[in-house]
Amino acid sequence: MDHELSQGAALLRLLPLLWLLPQSWTAPEAPTPGWRDELQNHTFLHTMYCQKGSPNVGLSETYDEDQLFSFDFSQNIRVPRLPEFADWAHKSRDTYSIFFDKAFCRAIIEEIGPELEGQIPVSRGLPIAEVFTLKPLEFGKPNTLVCFVSNLFPPTLTVSWQHHLAPVEGARPTFVSAVDGLTFQAFSYLNFTPAPSDLFSCIVTHEIDSYTAIAFWVPQNALPSDLLENVLCSVAFGLGVLGIIVGLVLIIYFRKPCSGD
Repeated sequence: MDHELSQGAALLRLLPLLWLLPQSWTAPEAPTPGWRDELQNHTFLHTMYCQKGSPNVGLSETYDEDQLFSFDFSQNIRVPRLPEFADWAHKSRDTYSIFFDKAFCRAIIEEIGPELEGQIPVSRGLPIAEVFTLKPLEFGKPNTLVCFVSNLFPPTLTVSWQHHLAPVEGARPTFVSAVDGLTFQAFSYLNFTPAPSDLFSCIVTHEIDSYTAIAFWVPQNALPSDLLENVLCSVAFGLGVLGIIVGLVLIIYFRKPCSGD
């Protein structure tokens, strides 16, 4: 009985906050002209999350699961994932509502969370990591390694890089974004200049349970480098010239008049 009362009291404390939640509805679909039948549906997600782990609060905005913006709460600015989105980030006027949602999220964690501890099932997703280059691989030309982390829940993780088992510094901040189905994905970027002997590893640690996923990268299917291209062009040019010379010699030889016996 005491257990039921405590749980009910916790829910009652939550009721006055429910009016703060954004409202959403779905309008019935109206008949559309034929030219609209080919239009595709797209999804924009504005996801605010808070938790006891790190990061303790985050905001992710995605379009069809491609991240557009995150929010840097230390500087109170919206951060575009690509430079092309910078103008949209600077023109946003919803900072007040973002801080309001942050306060509401923290209130639920701090006031309601302890009352429902152990009563709500806890989901876990073991992260999966893979590494690839941002641009086609060419030895000796600057490129970027991308560590993509999927199946992430909750979004508490640390990402580190190694080169031949030695720690590598200089990776960009890890971008965490929400995807459909209440799971998350993350991206970590490392600038480098590839060499044939490279061995990089991306180490992802899920802080909630200390689970570690490691993805390795070694050069594969590299495009020819400038040196190799020059060598191949020189060889091809030499073979072409040689072919022309041989052809001229054969033409001259076969055009000689035959001598009679």
